[in-house]
Amino acid sequence: MTNRWRGCLLEIVETVVLTVLIFFLVQHFVAQPYQILQVSMEHTLEPGQYVLVDKLSPNFSDYKRGDVIVFEPPKGYFEDGQDVPFIKRVIGLAGDLVEIHDDAVYVNGVKLNEPYVFEGQSTTPLGLSSWRIPAGDLFVMGDHRQASQDSRVFGPIAKSTVIGRAWLRYWPMSGFGWIQSAQYAGVPDASGAPPAAPSASPSASPAQ
Repeated sequence: MTNRWRGCLLEIVETVVLTVLIFFLVQHFVAQPYQILQVSMEHTLEPGQYVLVDKLSPNFSDYKRGDVIVFEPPKGYFEDGQDVPFIKRVIGLAGDLVEIHDDAVYVNGVKLNEPYVFEGQSTTPLGLSSWRIPAGDLFVMGDHRQASQDSRVFGPIAKSTVIGRAWLRYWPMSGFGWIQSAQYAGVPDASGAPPAAPSASPSASPAQ
């Protein structure tokens, strides 16, 4: 009887250890949950919602314009006073020229169609209005433009700081669904885009 109980206990311990190991491997290398705590992606993503962050596919399919990503913000930057990863939308890739003027965003000279932007919000930053994105970096912005600390404030981010691509909204169930990447028709790749003259810096309110 003692040996039988020892065998059962050993099986339980092995199952628990294996479960914890699988959970760790999945969360570290495949996908991990992320709770939306900021308002900077309204109304695409609302505070209190949970999303799954895909950490695996970026190893095979690089980030592209329109993706929603989770990343570690530059040191000293917080949203709503919280020291948590940021979630934003990719606007510019390495080599792109991103310009903001007349309350619109232009990439390599083409105006982006952005139906996801929070209604009635100014996009224009204070000061700089154009950025050439360095190799290995991404230019990111929140969909709720006046409530977002993003690349308009701290500049492009390093891809090495990106945790993964947000791909599934899973809680609450009323909001369950895939997180679609935005599509920007007619935007040329930086390699084939003719140089665009930087715009004059307009006067506007800073992002919050």
